[in-house]
Amino acid sequence: MGGQTPAQERPRSDYPLRAPKPVGQMISNIYRDRINQFYSGGQYEHQTLRSMMNEAVVSGEPHVQLSVWHAPGQTRPTFKDAVSQVFNRVTVGEWFGPSWTTHWFKVVLKVPAELRDKRLLEFHWDSNSEGLVWNEHGHPLQGLTGGGERVEWILPDSFRDGKEHTIYIEMACNGMFGNGSGDSIQPPDPNRWFRLDKAEIVAVDPDARQLYIDIWIIGDAAREFPQDSWEQHKALKVCNEIIDTFELGNRESLKACRKLAEDYIGHHVNSAKVYDSGKEPLVFGIGHCHIDSCWLWPFAETKRKVARSWSSQCDLMDRYPEYNFACSQAQQYKWLKELYPSAFDRVKKKVAEGRFHPIGGSWVEHDTNMPSGESLVRQFLYGQRFFESNFGKRCQTFWLPDTFGYSSQLPQLCRLSGMTRFLTQKLSWNNINRFPHTTFNWVALDGSQVICHMPPSETYTAEAHFGDVKRSMSQHKSLDQDATSLLVFGKGDGGGGPTWQHLEKLRRCRGISDTVGLLPRVHMGNSVDDFFDRLERKAASFVTWYGELYFELHRGTYTTQSNNKRNNRRAEVTLRDLELLATIASIKDKSYTYPKKDLDAMWETVLLCQFHDCLPGSSIEMVYRDSDEMYAEVFKTAHRLFKDIMKVLGVAEVQSTTVADGIALNTLPWHRKEVVAISEHDAAVACGNGPLLKLRTLKTSGDEPLVSLDQVSKGVFVLANEQLKVKVEAGTITSLYDKLAERELIPKGHKANQYVIFDDKPLYWQAWDVEVYHLDTRKPLPSSETQVHEIKSHRVSVVTHTKISDASSIKTIISLSAALPGQQSYVEISSEVEWHETMKFLKVEFPVDIRNTEASYETQFGIVKRPTHYNTTWDMAKFEVCSHRFADLSEHGYGVSILNDSKYGFATAGNVMRLSLLRSPKAPDAHADMGTHHIRWAILPHRGALSHVTVRKAFEFNNPIKLLSAPAAALQQFTQPPVHLTEDSSPALVLDTVKRGEDDEDISTGELPAKPGRSVVLRIYDSLGGRARGTVATTWPVKRVWKVNLLEDELEEVVFRDGRFAVDLRPFEVASFKLELA
Repeated sequence: MGGQTPAQERPRSDYPLRAPKPVGQMISNIYRDRINQFYSGGQYEHQTLRSMMNEAVVSGEPHVQLSVWHAPGQTRPTFKDAVSQVFNRVTVGEWFGPSWTTHWFKVVLKVPAELRDKRLLEFHWDSNSEGLVWNEHGHPLQGLTGGGERVEWILPDSFRDGKEHTIYIEMACNGMFGNGSGDSIQPPDPNRWFRLDKAEIVAVDPDARQLYIDIWIIGDAAREFPQDSWEQHKALKVCNEIIDTFELGNRESLKACRKLAEDYIGHHVNSAKVYDSGKEPLVFGIGHCHIDSCWLWPFAETKRKVARSWSSQCDLMDRYPEYNFACSQAQQYKWLKELYPSAFDRVKKKVAEGRFHPIGGSWVEHDTNMPSGESLVRQFLYGQRFFESNFGKRCQTFWLPDTFGYSSQLPQLCRLSGMTRFLTQKLSWNNINRFPHTTFNWVALDGSQVICHMPPSETYTAEAHFGDVKRSMSQHKSLDQDATSLLVFGKGDGGGGPTWQHLEKLRRCRGISDTVGLLPRVHMGNSVDDFFDRLERKAASFVTWYGELYFELHRGTYTTQSNNKRNNRRAEVTLRDLELLATIASIKDKSYTYPKKDLDAMWETVLLCQFHDCLPGSSIEMVYRDSDEMYAEVFKTAHRLFKDIMKVLGVAEVQSTTVADGIALNTLPWHRKEVVAISEHDAAVACGNGPLLKLRTLKTSGDEPLVSLDQVSKGVFVLANEQLKVKVEAGTITSLYDKLAERELIPKGHKANQYVIFDDKPLYWQAWDVEVYHLDTRKPLPSSETQVHEIKSHRVSVVTHTKISDASSIKTIISLSAALPGQQSYVEISSEVEWHETMKFLKVEFPVDIRNTEASYETQFGIVKRPTHYNTTWDMAKFEVCSHRFADLSEHGYGVSILNDSKYGFATAGNVMRLSLLRSPKAPDAHADMGTHHIRWAILPHRGALSHVTVRKAFEFNNPIKLLSAPAAALQQFTQPPVHLTEDSSPALVLDTVKRGEDDEDISTGELPAKPGRSVVLRIYDSLGGRARGTVATTWPVKRVWKVNLLEDELEEVVFRDGRFAVDLRPFEVASFKLELA
């Protein structure tokens, strides 16, 4: 049948023929801005999700009964003391204060019948200040932050019985960041008061609370995903569908809204199951609570912050099985153990479960710029021993996220302390150059390395936002090596740690990654060590960074709080001397007990004061009043211990003596020959190798004086000895001539020892920062006429007064002592500064006729070289650097070193060496550095390159010889050192530490198991950066020698024969040896 049209199958579709209505395109920015309005405060909060967060709220009596006891003054009473007091009725709305006071509340709760079957009951307390919830048996339960943050405490089911239940709340009159008025880093307001705004029983709607987190995170995806991605558009659509589905007052609509959210975040975000998808994660979350051991609050408040914060974290672990938490600082664990034993037991239980992770291996999160090498050793020694003795294991990862720069020797010291990993992030704050790596191998001066990871979220207090997870990939700078990273989250600095919101947000971030994608996949449930274990397997191929991790910010911390830094240097010298002498005494006389308990207490105090906001000078005034008292106790104990040791050695300290009757105490490990004053007018020569040196008559050569002082014109003087000739005019040195080298050191027309002052107004961080532009404000300070100060047979001096302002001045004494054969002479300067300035920076300059593109600075166990030019921004960024006892500028054949007794800030620009003396910031301590300061420095010329001459003179400048009296028998016993490096050893070797073994049975404090016998530990390092060989000789009855690590674990036996053993060190190697005594 031709011409017939075959039947066509119709498409199966409901697609209408005609358009029923116009449909417009979603205007993205309007619909996106709508999202935040749905769950935030403001004019619509009573019409949106916020209005349905709670099912019911009750407050006031009989359901919430409040009474209070006010602790007197600024005391912080114990629970036992507080609850024994009389409590008086109080109501919400009352004010409590002033700053730093404590108020204990007795809270009697009675849940009304209509709330007892509600799904989630909480007690909400908001005093706008920190607090701690205690049960009536005296156990800390959870911390409170105030101001709307961490104000809830979940009521136990036992409280649903209709009976009265009592808890206590310890209210501290300070916020999380102290009591700063307005700007948090401003000095604390001493009269700040806090209003109790809330004390109520709340029935929370779990659906509303969960929906709040749902739309917050999906909304972040709508805001932060690229607008050209389908993932962003879907997030926008889901959020608006949720808003449209929500019905005010209809709690069933909340469930419908959550069902819509599942389309974007998945079905498992309500539990830890969300992390069980088996898909490979890239971001590993770890909870953390950075608690500054002091900062904008005193040490005493930190002790309470620890209890508040860690109790809260243990509570979260009970509720979130995926949650792992890491926290450092052995000192804080010790505080918790001593002051809150039940909270410490709770922490120990979580540690045993593998949920709470002690980390870091150090006593505190310390500064690493200014502590001595031995102080860094003790940070690890005391930290690791505490963690091992209390938790059964040492730390593998050095954790230091917030310190202001990192010493070039840290990788070596970490490896010698059992740690192969290092975490920080502070270099992300650099304000000139961007540090180029996220994950890399960091290499020390001696070649030792550790794996370093800097979280690309660039914070150690992440809020666990969607953006934090996203930045963990977008800011990762080592993706070609390894794309994984740590996300360190939780409230910090002032403590607190993660909140339930953080954990809920991360669940949803993981849900988005598994359901939609595009967001880096975050995982919870692993430890920091698990993360580094993965990195370590591929670390051999990681890029390397050699030397210091210089922080391009906070350079003012090398100088701020001068007295605190002086105490640190003095305490380090004191402890070194004490340990050496106590070791000698304990071996000489078995009836004398090595004072390990006292030494431990002293070290722990010094290590605490090296915390990264204490020693750098960035804390409030209260902290430095505390540290002054702590150091005073250290020096008081030291005085007592020295007296005990002197009795054993048969000597006594004196202020003056004669050549015939006196001797000198030397605690340094090399031959010393120095002029020492033995009375007001007389001097002698102390000479020898041992701890006790004979005094010899200071002999003149013919008619020529050993040192002279001549006035060549009005106010112009020439000081001269056999080596140097110094011309002084108006307090400055216009000529420094080396007679033996026939060389002038001061360029023509220039002045050394020239005081200069700078305006010092950083962009924000006053106590912390000095900015590069301060150099443009340099002003030389003119001095008054120089006058004769003293003319003695062994020393001559001139004195000059310099006016800084109407309130500030300097008295400067420039001295030259008699030169001794074989000993390099130097010019010594001592100053007394009366300092009452505002935002000024005082320095002293030394232009020298030396040319080099690098200067050398003493650091821990070595030397670091830094540029003297500004070729690149990396070079220019080092316009202010840290130096220990000396800085040196040398060219081939000659150089000049600047020694100091208490300073750490330095700069060398071209041929101008500049020692930083004093700053005057007004925040966070309004009176920082105000008052009188005594500072010593010296100009040490030397022939040849930087050598052991400078190293030893710097030691000697900081370890003055002490005068003693003793019978002849005592002198004869100790004129030779009981342990020393022989004369044929490399002069670059320094025997820096002599101490008893930590766990010797006769001195053990029981922290770790005692070891049989007695031992002595020696620490030796190469100070100049070359292969250094030598021989250690001892007169002690040694039966065996071991090379050990810093924790005194035996590594290998060393050949010991005829009272000697050989030492062979790499450049800048630090080596420890244990001598087992017979």
